[in-house]
Amino acid sequence: MASQRLDKWLWFARILKSRTLAAALVSAGHVRVNGVRAGQPARQVGPGDILTIALERQVLVLRVLDSGTRRGPFSQARQLYEDLSQPGEA
Repeated sequence: MASQRLDKWLWFARILKSRTLAAALVSAGHVRVNGVRAGQPARQVGPGDILTIALERQVLVLRVLDSGTRRGPFSQARQLYEDLSQPGEA
């Protein structure tokens, strides 16, 4: 599987409502890839990468399973990642 821009992947996976919001979240330093802060939205992610995403009220830990080809329905987007977050983190 090919790698993909981080902001685009976050949008395809329906973690954020728009690609602009995804890019702003990454630029603000709220996303880590494999434990390292992702400073640019153009950072490439691929299958096997672990993303730690600090949202307003929760922290998500996701394992990238696949790169998306389009922004589809939630059921299709859910197949792009595995949620590793602890149940009590929300």
